[in-house]
Amino acid sequence: MDQKGMVELIRARGVRDPLVLEAMARVPRHRFVPESQRAWAYDDHAMSIGCQQTISQPYIVALMTEALDLQPGNRVLEVGTGSGYQTAVLADMGMDVYTIERIPELYTQAKALLEELGYAAHCRLGDGYYGWPEFAPYDGIIVTAAPEETPPALLEQLADGGRLVIPTGPRHGYQTLWKIIKHGDKITKLDLGGVAFVPFITP
Repeated sequence: MDQKGMVELIRARGVRDPLVLEAMARVPRHRFVPESQRAWAYDDHAMSIGCQQTISQPYIVALMTEALDLQPGNRVLEVGTGSGYQTAVLADMGMDVYTIERIPELYTQAKALLEELGYAAHCRLGDGYYGWPEFAPYDGIIVTAAPEETPPALLEQLADGGRLVIPTGPRHGYQTLWKIIKHGDKITKLDLGGVAFVPFITP
């Protein structure tokens, strides 16, 4: 499948946000996967990027990004930079992106590639379980690995009206993808369906 076909498939599966679709039509996903797998970069499935980590399937990237309900200029925290692809999509949409990766090899590779391709993002090597409080609050927070429960620090760092998109559940098997909306002291959770993510490494 080519990039245009990937976007059409995502649209056919129900993603409608033009910011998301246009970004995914521009960001060169093949640059974010290992060279040996580039022929399949636009197919709709997750792929290994080494270090026991994956790049999520394009539809899940689009679904999670759309669920953030973002507008250009919004401040977004990404927990789990991985390959840097999700970071690039958010940056291409015009977001103020803060991204954390705990695996040094992936952090170094992603940071260099994002800089090479011209995607502006604030990159940090560290433990995303505690978020990035120095730049909170965030209009959106996206988590690309699955903890068993939502880290409290991430809820604390959401802006009033902010959205957190996160998979939670058992370390092995399927988890539930949640959209969590914060209104003052009230938390609303929306079930976005079943997913399978790599486990979130917790302290």
